[in-house]
Amino acid sequence: MRMHQYGDASVIRRDDIPRPAPGPGEVLIDVAATSFNPSDVGLRRGLLRSVFSIDLPYTLGWDVAGTVAEVGDGVRALAEGDRVVGLLDGGGAAAEYVVAPAGTLVAAPATVPLAHAAAIPVAGLTAWQAVFEHANVTSGQRVLVNGAGGGVGGFAVQLAKYAGAHVVATAGARSAEAVRRLGADEIVDYTVTPVAEALDEPVDVVLNIVAAGAEALVPLVRPGGVVVSVTVPVETPAGSPVTATHFVARNDTGHLADLVKLVDTGAVRLDVSQSRPLTDLADVHRAAEAGRNRGKIILTP
Repeated sequence: MRMHQYGDASVIRRDDIPRPAPGPGEVLIDVAATSFNPSDVGLRRGLLRSVFSIDLPYTLGWDVAGTVAEVGDGVRALAEGDRVVGLLDGGGAAAEYVVAPAGTLVAAPATVPLAHAAAIPVAGLTAWQAVFEHANVTSGQRVLVNGAGGGVGGFAVQLAKYAGAHVVATAGARSAEAVRRLGADEIVDYTVTPVAEALDEPVDVVLNIVAAGAEALVPLVRPGGVVVSVTVPVETPAGSPVTATHFVARNDTGHLADLVKLVDTGAVRLDVSQSRPLTDLADVHRAAEAGRNRGKIILTP
């Protein structure tokens, strides 16, 4: 599924192209699934051109789960038939086959369907780095996950709970029950009650996964606390006792392998809300822009 120009979802179309071959240090993956990420919409519309350069036509899909079909020269750690998962920095997973550097892949979890593993890389790595690197969440803290109904939010709720935090999550009626099943201690329906009114005390950490600014978030945090935003930068006023940081997740196979272990032990569950054929990708983009998507959506060739 490729885009030949920037624009609305209609620019995504199915193309038939030759099956790629792996070069040195690469493997060919028989794709079980890719997954949709909200940032895909910005990429398609051309909003990420300043930070993410692509050549058109461009095959979408950063997340991949699949089986190694062929190995290139010099690859020793993987063999044909291995089940793998990874984040492809250059995209390309929205296809039947994709070539990937062997060093960007890890063994897929053994306890979930292989296709479901495609839900992990982008959303899971973003949440992992927010919780453990930037917020440094520790046991006993109160953590607000602002925007818990999406893919990153679902992982953030679970990882903050794994760290021992008391988790307050914002979620609308459509997502509330799923977020509760993932372990949130409190649910705030932001469509009914403003978050500031719903909190009975300030939190130590806000993990911001929606387009909310400092004026909405900083008052929710105790002095000495932190706001970590994975969407828009949050600027705190001069002299504020609250620290704010914004980051873009990086590809880290160590973190990805740790996430796979947590999935296999049952500490983290995959919130796959839909499994769709790959040819539905444009419709998934349209649903995202209309605010109809929830959780992680995987797409299978």
